[in-house]
Amino acid sequence: VQLQACGGGLVQPGGSLRFSCAASGFTLNHYAVAWFRQAPGKAREGISCISSSGGNTHYADSVKGRFTISRDNAKNTVYLQMNSLKPEDTAVYYCAAAHIEYVLSIRELLPQWGDYWGKGTQVTVSS
Repeated sequence: VQLQACGGGLVQPGGSLRFSCAASGFTLNHYAVAWFRQAPGKAREGISCISSSGGNTHYADSVKGRFTISRDNAKNTVYLQMNSLKPEDTAVYYCAAAHIEYVLSIRELLPQWGDYWGKGTQVTVSS
C-alpha cells in the first residue's frame, strides 16, 4: 500500500509543473487526497485538497488561482497542476490520502492529516 508522487523538478519563475499522485494497493476513490508542502525552516502546510468524488476542492490562499487539483479515479491518481510558479513555492511536496469523503476547510489539513503519505518530491523555482 503506497502513494507515489511524481513531477517535481527545477523550474523558472512563471513556469508550470504538474504533479501526479498514484495509489497502489488500495482504491483511491474512497479517499480524500491532499497536497502538502514544506519549505526549508518552515512547518508543513496543506495547500490543496480534493474530495473522494472530485466534486469538492479547497486551496490555501497562497496557491489559489495558480494551482489546480484534480483526480482520475479510473486511474487511481490525483494531480496537481501548478502554474505561475514563484520562488516562494520552492519546497518539498507531498501527497496524502485520508479515508474520508471530503474536508470542510483547508484548515483541516494539519501536518498529521491522512492515512497514507507519499514520499516528498522537491520543487525548486529559480532563475
